[in-house]
Amino acid sequence: MAAIGHNPARLPPSAPRVHNLLSIIQAAGWPIWPLMLCSIVALALVLERLYHLRQPLIAPRSLLDEVLSVTRNSLPAPDVVNKLEATSVLGAVLASGLRAVIAEPRLTEPGLRQAFENAGRSAVHALERYLNTLGTIAAAAPLMGLFGTVVGMIEIFGSQAPAGATNPQMLAHGISVALYNTAFGLMIAIPSLMFYRYFRGRVDEFQLEMELAAERMVPHLMRFAVRGA
Repeated sequence: MAAIGHNPARLPPSAPRVHNLLSIIQAAGWPIWPLMLCSIVALALVLERLYHLRQPLIAPRSLLDEVLSVTRNSLPAPDVVNKLEATSVLGAVLASGLRAVIAEPRLTEPGLRQAFENAGRSAVHALERYLNTLGTIAAAAPLMGLFGTVVGMIEIFGSQAPAGATNPQMLAHGISVALYNTAFGLMIAIPSLMFYRYFRGRVDEFQLEMELAAERMVPHLMRFAVRGA
């Protein structure tokens, strides 16, 4: 008599029907490891850029109006300019123009524009940090997956014995290496490319905002330069 509660149909199968991540990595072979490294790096870069390319950290909406209001009648003190620089990337750009006028009362309009332009270039360069790396991963991941596919095809052809017999284990492993690496390479490349394009668009938007803010600041600050001439 069978024991109470014993149900052979509920026993777990000897071979799992759904491969876990470890079994997939083992089936994909050694070419999967560079792709795993790329996936970790890409994820870290995406999270880092998502955090640092936020609107409050780059260009707060009301910052320009606040600066125009504070400098309506006079130039701010150096400590106020330092605080403005620390607020955001746009604050650093605006602070560069204020420092230029404070340091040189006879500053010309081309000189002021040059000061804003230099600060803007430095700001855009900082915003583009790690984007080239992310774009490289997006471009290289499919090629690395293709490399794994080639390795798998080599193993498939190697499973063919000279006499015409086939090694089923080598054949199955070669197919696994070829398919898993191709799929994993695309899984890395597609989201990496999407986030790369998204971040490039964000940087372009912030660059436009800083350029428009500088254009508004130039005639505003030139009033003080003319008065000091």
